[in-house]
Amino acid sequence: MKLVLVIEMVLYFLLIMGTGFFFSRRKMNRSEFLLGGKKLPGWALAFSERATSESSWLLLGFTGFTFMTGLSAIWTIVGMVLGITFTWLVLAKKFMIETDKHKVLTLTDYLAARFPNHGNYIRVFATTLILIFFLFYVGAQYDGVGKTFLTTFDLTPTAGMIISTVVVIAVAFAGGFVSVVWTDMIQSIMMLIVLGGMPIIALIYILTNDISIAHELQAAGNGVDSWTGGVTGFAFGLLFFNNFSYFFGYLGGQPQLSARFMALKSEKDAKVASFTGIAWTFIAFFGSFFIGIMAIAMYNVSDFADEEVILPTMILDLTPPWIAGILVSGIIAAMITTATSQIMVVTSSISEDLMHKSLKIQLSEAKWVLISRVIIVIIGILSLIMAIFSKSLVLTLVGWAWAGVGSTLSVAVLLTFFWKRYSGIGVIATILSGLVGTMAWINSPLDDIISARFSTFFIALFFGIVFSLLFPEKREEK
Repeated sequence: MKLVLVIEMVLYFLLIMGTGFFFSRRKMNRSEFLLGGKKLPGWALAFSERATSESSWLLLGFTGFTFMTGLSAIWTIVGMVLGITFTWLVLAKKFMIETDKHKVLTLTDYLAARFPNHGNYIRVFATTLILIFFLFYVGAQYDGVGKTFLTTFDLTPTAGMIISTVVVIAVAFAGGFVSVVWTDMIQSIMMLIVLGGMPIIALIYILTNDISIAHELQAAGNGVDSWTGGVTGFAFGLLFFNNFSYFFGYLGGQPQLSARFMALKSEKDAKVASFTGIAWTFIAFFGSFFIGIMAIAMYNVSDFADEEVILPTMILDLTPPWIAGILVSGIIAAMITTATSQIMVVTSSISEDLMHKSLKIQLSEAKWVLISRVIIVIIGILSLIMAIFSKSLVLTLVGWAWAGVGSTLSVAVLLTFFWKRYSGIGVIATILSGLVGTMAWINSPLDDIISARFSTFFIALFFGIVFSLLFPEKREEK
């Protein structure tokens, strides 16, 4: 069985790296390497955006979370679906238009271009924010791959992390944004196969063995069989907001996702991409939820030292080796695609926003691409070190990045798009308060009560508004 799994895994890795190297044959300028040069179709960008966003946290973290908490995990799905739908229907086209208008390549550079009086400070602080939290985020993907390799092949988690690091660096290094998007598309389809197929396979097993899902949910106790988690009043309010709080990180503030919106080339492509992205979301998210629920009917909590290996365990238990190899590859696909996209975000922040725009370093296009590739290698290795020494769960690491970057920059994006009185000082206050607020919150007992994803959004919103009113933007008269 393991031989079949190994062969399919090797073939999968060769396919992914081969796709990356295929697109590396083209000679690229800085714009094409970092944002695809506005040449990619909308449907491919939508697949890429979805695969980039929903990574190890959805396949491993959220399935394990649902397994432990039961029906009340649905409020996480509600928050995410609403956030994603709003972003695709309202913000995606806005991103496309603003990118064309200001001729920018990154989210950070867009904010700086909108507030040129404080542009350099915005670039420096936003790059610092992204670098700090995305090391956690990429590390979470490596951690997820390590757990999957441990469950599937009995390899040490460190071995799995090293293998994934090599693949991630190879894909990003070879063809930049273009190769990442096309490998994302392959991996996005793999994720749909896993999340759409496994609930059906698990349901067939449950019905065949005459297992009652309702009975097993009730027997699990701890409010698993309740949509409110077995609590009422204020306690349910906290549960709801903590689960729903992922909503705030989807509102344009994730730079690896907004890059896909910025890369859209026409209004027609934006419409196709919106439909594709929203349809993918419903299939994948509810599939992940039902996997966790059916796992409650099939397993006991005591069967697992780590609940985040529920999905690979279910795949190995319910499918023949050749199918298991495909489905496990789909799990690894999610983590690798997210890691490559996040490394590209950090790379573009350092090379484009910090070195090119803030420090005014002038180099040829070829040298900028070379520097970007060197940064890819360095960030990939630093994230590996972070993953090896981190003791936190995948869901926890992703939650920190979601708060620090997603909730913070979502405020900056929304206020920039929709509030005329937002100022450059307000942007800086938003970023700094989000950074400091998240770090303080996750290192205090408060994070056990209210998620930093929720608190960071409103802390950043408060300081962004107050400082914009105190220090209004000085507009140049046209």
